[in-house]
Amino acid sequence: MEELTLTTPALLFSAISLIMLAYTNRFLAYAAIIRNLSDKYLKDQDASVLRQIKNLKLRIQLTRYMQIAGITSLLFCVLTMFLIYIHYPIVAVWAFGLGLVLLILSLLFLIWEIQISAKSLQHHLGDIENHVKK
Repeated sequence: MEELTLTTPALLFSAISLIMLAYTNRFLAYAAIIRNLSDKYLKDQDASVLRQIKNLKLRIQLTRYMQIAGITSLLFCVLTMFLIYIHYPIVAVWAFGLGLVLLILSLLFLIWEIQISAKSLQHHLGDIENHVKK
């Protein structure tokens, strides 16, 4: 194995930062949607709105897990750089590996959340198609 240098974990900074920005935007969009649906539910007491809110609750939870795993991954990249700087290369390799595993976990949560999101949109399209057929 080649020696781990400061530039290797530094390369992930921009990628993780962009991912975290995307996660934050998702979270903010969900929060706005939930606020609107909450107001709508308080007015209409519609069961479909309640199902949408429950779906969004799961999606927000997954987004939170994505963010935690991504931030922790970034933290381990910084720790890796520090360990390289103070000449602990073996520990640095393990810290970097753990950071990569956390990044993978974050992306797996993203895939799961996207699957839920796609199913939700398919249900909405089905509702529209049923309404048009009537």
